[in-house]
Amino acid sequence: MNNIGLKDFWRQTYKTGSPIPVVISIQVCLFVLIYFLDLLFELKLISQSFLQPIVQQLSLPSNFSSFLAQPWSLISSNFVYVQLLTLIFDSLWLYWVGQIFFTFLNNRQFFFVYIASWLLSSSLYVGFGTLIPPPTSLHLMGGAHPLAAVLAAIVTLVPNYELRLLLFGTVKLKIVAIVYFALEFLFFTLGNRPAAISYFAVVLFGMAFTYALRSGMDWSTLFQKKQKRPAKMKVVVGNNIPTNRKHRYDLPNQDEIDAILDKISVSGYESLTHHEKETLFRASNSGDKVDG
Repeated sequence: MNNIGLKDFWRQTYKTGSPIPVVISIQVCLFVLIYFLDLLFELKLISQSFLQPIVQQLSLPSNFSSFLAQPWSLISSNFVYVQLLTLIFDSLWLYWVGQIFFTFLNNRQFFFVYIASWLLSSSLYVGFGTLIPPPTSLHLMGGAHPLAAVLAAIVTLVPNYELRLLLFGTVKLKIVAIVYFALEFLFFTLGNRPAAISYFAVVLFGMAFTYALRSGMDWSTLFQKKQKRPAKMKVVVGNNIPTNRKHRYDLPNQDEIDAILDKISVSGYESLTHHEKETLFRASNSGDKVDG
């Protein structure tokens, strides 16, 4: 029974195609590892503490020369946390925002927004930290920046999407996003100004992604695999013709999708009819394998 339970958990968590469980798992495992090594030091089982050296090596430095000495921090910094409450909050927030994102958009678009904003924020952080050196050595860690870009992208798409919060009742997504952005930006401004500049930039990037998407430009197609045309045409005789392939005329057109998104922006997702929800679902899950 336990074996079946673990298999179901693995399948439902990690085999859905969503990158969110993987990101959260890496962040949690790295947090546990860092503090496990620190616990060994506290118990006098090892002679020195590895907490500060590990965190410093894995987090992103604010100047270019230090970055050249630890280029892996461009990747590792997104997964490093030293405060438990921050880790819990960011993990839950990423999960909730991701669920809303996947309601309207697809995995490829999430990957693009998350990874592109991650690289953009890291580049700007190192760049501004080098041009305007802070008075003390600063490091960037955690996934707040790509999380902000994902939230900015989806709140630009459906600003009136309603959330039911325990203490506040029903609140529009745009209100939650504005409060969240303001608090995070204030926090970075007080303690790490290069991080504040890069944070503001990735929020704008997330918004720009959605504006471009609504105008017909999907930047995430950079991550799209090019389909190879078959060298020969295969002729099928008889009734054994596959029916599970999609033709482009079976999919909703862009005007119909834009009209549905406009309705969501004005009246919220709950105002959609069953047919409109089905249309939006088919459009977001159509993938890239469409026959011409």
